[in-house]
Amino acid sequence: MTTVTHNGSAKRWRMLGLGVFAQGSSAVFINGTPFLLPALTDRGLSLATAGLLVAMPTLGLVCTLIAWGYVVDRIGEHKVLVAGPALMLIAGVAAATVTNYVALGALLFLGGMGAASTNGASGRVIVGWFAKDQRGLAMGIRQTAQPLGVAIGALTIPAVAAAHGFSTAILVPAVMAGVAAVACLFGIIDPPRPESTGDTGRPVNPYRGDSTLWRIHAVSVLLCIPQAALWTFALLWLHRDVGWSLAAAGVLVTLTQILGAGGRIGAGIWSDRVASRLGPLRTVAIAAAISMAALALASWAQWWWAAIPILVAASVITVTDNGLAFTAVAEIAGPYWSGRGLGIQNTGQNLAMAAVAPAFGALITVSGFSITYLLAAVVAAAAVPLVPRESR
Repeated sequence: MTTVTHNGSAKRWRMLGLGVFAQGSSAVFINGTPFLLPALTDRGLSLATAGLLVAMPTLGLVCTLIAWGYVVDRIGEHKVLVAGPALMLIAGVAAATVTNYVALGALLFLGGMGAASTNGASGRVIVGWFAKDQRGLAMGIRQTAQPLGVAIGALTIPAVAAAHGFSTAILVPAVMAGVAAVACLFGIIDPPRPESTGDTGRPVNPYRGDSTLWRIHAVSVLLCIPQAALWTFALLWLHRDVGWSLAAAGVLVTLTQILGAGGRIGAGIWSDRVASRLGPLRTVAIAAAISMAALALASWAQWWWAAIPILVAASVITVTDNGLAFTAVAEIAGPYWSGRGLGIQNTGQNLAMAAVAPAFGALITVSGFSITYLLAAVVAAAAVPLVPRESR
């Protein structure tokens, strides 16, 4: 991806910090709601129904990712990174005032629509301001927003829900989104873009005549399933099967997300040093399959002494692919298609994630956690042969 960068300026690091914060606010809104599962099931909802409700932000996100990407490609990143978090703030505050589950689901859906704005826009800001030999590191740091968002959700939302009620807990991501909107309003600057180079003066479609991007999208969809299974159900598994308190389980989940953030940075540095995004991506896919299979075995045998460290390892491994794939898509798609490319990338991932909560919730009810973890391992293994051998 050809961009104009200002490597001697602190501006790029400010853009990185703001991009991470904006994406983090979306991550708390999208991935924090599963931590309301204990509160919802305590109210009498079935796990499958509660899973559907907490998946509503993800559904709102996937419905608008490509549209936001198109908007970013046309008008730039600054306006999008203000409008999206502002919509999350409005939806979150409204959700805190309702008691009807249908209305709650609709508002969570609306908040998810706002959260979709930051996925492509924050990525484009960072890729646009950093040179290619530092993009792996920069995008690895940017991708920490998601596990850190999950960590913030795990640490705060169950505790706030227990102490102050279900409705108050929803204000946690809403307030963070409001702060992000203000920060981006005054801090984000659109990166410069080169002139378009197509024969017709229009940007060349990177999807035409090449399957590389489609294969990366497919790999990412498959690899996000074990990731989503752990994010959504690890807290519940630790509480119900292992017998930990919700507070202790929340601390461990928070720890795994912090370690996962470090893993994403490490994967980005690794990809910069080997000058490849896809080679490391293939290795991560293999490691994800192995770790999830090991977790399934330890859970089935009730070897908790082994299952807990394996859970930590699997939680780290299954999130490290995102930054690699995200950077590869942005570089291959180019500055005039990366918004849509990243929108397509995240749409597929989040559709799969939205299906995980109700589908795996039903599977856990019938077959237990061990079979669910084993299925996630099989899905990760299926991604390995799909990773393209070379990036363009």
